[in-house]
Amino acid sequence: MEFELKELHEAARILGLELLVLKANSESGISAAFATIVERRIGALLFAADPFLYAQHEHLVALTARHAIPAIFFFPEFARAGGLMSYGASLIEAYRLAGVYAGKILKGTGPADLPVQQSTKVELIINLKTARALGITVPLTLIGRADEIIE
Repeated sequence: MEFELKELHEAARILGLELLVLKANSESGISAAFATIVERRIGALLFAADPFLYAQHEHLVALTARHAIPAIFFFPEFARAGGLMSYGASLIEAYRLAGVYAGKILKGTGPADLPVQQSTKVELIINLKTARALGITVPLTLIGRADEIIE
């Protein structure tokens, strides 16, 4: 996460934007974060991949809709639940890689003998219904790159 934050801060600096990092690992933390978001009139959100946030995806999507804040999420379930968009590693590809690893281990390969791998396939999902509700026009070039469009 530290590497990602460093990259995000650098990108924000180059674009002349302010980056505010808020952390939440409880429901009260989510409430406090959204109070800050509303108070500071934050214009957009980027949610990191986090198991706690994933478990709260319907609640977070509802909060972003209630406050009309465009948000990009890591997991596709957020976009499918009504979030604006998701961009992240393909879970199907990650599970496929895990299955290949498990198969090799079951055939006798020692885990220490397996190379480190990670999914290189990322998926972009855009929810055009949410974009319209937020008054956002998604460029056709971005729509053309999407793996899934939700109308």
